[in-house]
Amino acid sequence: MTTENVSRSIPEKQFFGHPRSLATLFGMEIWERFSFYGMQAILLIYLYYEVSRGGLGISQPVAIGIVGAYGSSVYLASILGGWFADRVFGAERTLFYSGIVVMLGHIALAILPGVHGVTAGLICVALGSGGVKATCSSLVGSLYEPGSERRDAGFSIFYLGINVGGFVGPLLTGLLQQNAGFHYGFGIAAIGMALGLTQYTFGRKQLPASQKTAPNPLEAGRLKYYGLAAIALVAALLGAVALGWVRADNLSDVLLVVIAIAAVAYFAIILSSPRITAEERRRVLAFIPLFLTSGAYWALYSQSYTVITAFFDQRVDRSVFGWEVPVGWLVSAQALTVIVLSGVFAWLWTILGKRQPSSASKFVIAMFVIGLTFLGYLPYLGAEGAAMPLFMLVMLLLGFTASELCLSPIGLSVTTRLAPAAFQTQMMALFFMSLALGFAAGGSLGTFYTEANEENYFIVMSGIGIVTALLLMLCLPFIKRASHGTE
Repeated sequence: MTTENVSRSIPEKQFFGHPRSLATLFGMEIWERFSFYGMQAILLIYLYYEVSRGGLGISQPVAIGIVGAYGSSVYLASILGGWFADRVFGAERTLFYSGIVVMLGHIALAILPGVHGVTAGLICVALGSGGVKATCSSLVGSLYEPGSERRDAGFSIFYLGINVGGFVGPLLTGLLQQNAGFHYGFGIAAIGMALGLTQYTFGRKQLPASQKTAPNPLEAGRLKYYGLAAIALVAALLGAVALGWVRADNLSDVLLVVIAIAAVAYFAIILSSPRITAEERRRVLAFIPLFLTSGAYWALYSQSYTVITAFFDQRVDRSVFGWEVPVGWLVSAQALTVIVLSGVFAWLWTILGKRQPSSASKFVIAMFVIGLTFLGYLPYLGAEGAAMPLFMLVMLLLGFTASELCLSPIGLSVTTRLAPAAFQTQMMALFFMSLALGFAAGGSLGTFYTEANEENYFIVMSGIGIVTALLLMLCLPFIKRASHGTE
């Protein structure tokens, strides 16, 4: 018997019925999300709380726009992460280096005061998290054979890791912010990322060898030209800031325009590439309506980090037996609902097997559900003070969660299926660009929210969800034909 046959006869170690390397990526994602969501849970109130409460005293509409722009830049940075993975380091090393940059960003938020700390910290976290997002999900996809029925279930388990971190992180940062101060909350986020890097170091050797090198490496001597282009881009950005073209109060709007242009250019580059086949080109075309739907979805979902966070802070009765629930715990409550329901959804997709709705149909369900959920806020609008009971907000979060589980992990999965072989990681980056588009749009929309127009605001949010679902339904026959053989 040959060595190859012996190795094949040894059963592969499993992680809940999936490849063992899923555990390594699962752990990395837990700690990266612990730090990411832990920081984001207290970011908005850090920006708009008065200086006497430890905040920066920025007006609430501007603070909402900044958080939306930051969330958008995280996903926009995934394009850069995807480029480094495909052209320079490979997905595995890009993931590791990106985690280091995330940790440095949280350290900056923890130790640098005022606007300088926020600026340095958010830039580093955005750049690093973009690299993590572009590579970690792609690495999960590389663990499965094409057409594997375990793929959606595997991504749902991976998504559980995201929300375990998203649950625990805000619990700790919220408590530390309320009892010790914002910078202690940011500090525990940095520690969480350090723990994630430590566990990943021990498991990274078992990841697929194909992910350790760049699949489309740069030609010799080309890197310096990209470096010069990067320097020119940074100089142009600094110039725009100096001239007042880019400001804190219009950052989301600027990003929205830039991302829309970049998305069109990105699709054009992929579709015109001689490296993809005619069949792969049809699949990329089928991805476009899913991309647009994802952008609309995240414009709605991002309200939970901006408008709904402010609503939770100011309009929800957060008192439990005389103790006030920290504002940062809103993110933990969201994550807890995902933890509870993600196993149910993974089980459901596995049990249904080939009878389950198509990935595109799951997008339709997600848009209907989140659209209807926004209507649940209407009975509590217009009243003064903390009118909404805490349990009611939790019930509405369940609606957000059900929609999220029908779209977010499924979006990761369908992207890996529809991606051309030459653009695997960059297609994942393109999917995250839809989130960048959504968060920028959500930040721009959030600046229009006031108590005077809140009823109309929530009705418009609901309308966006329902209308988008109807439009995607019209595209389902084309998507089914173009993506034939990938489900």
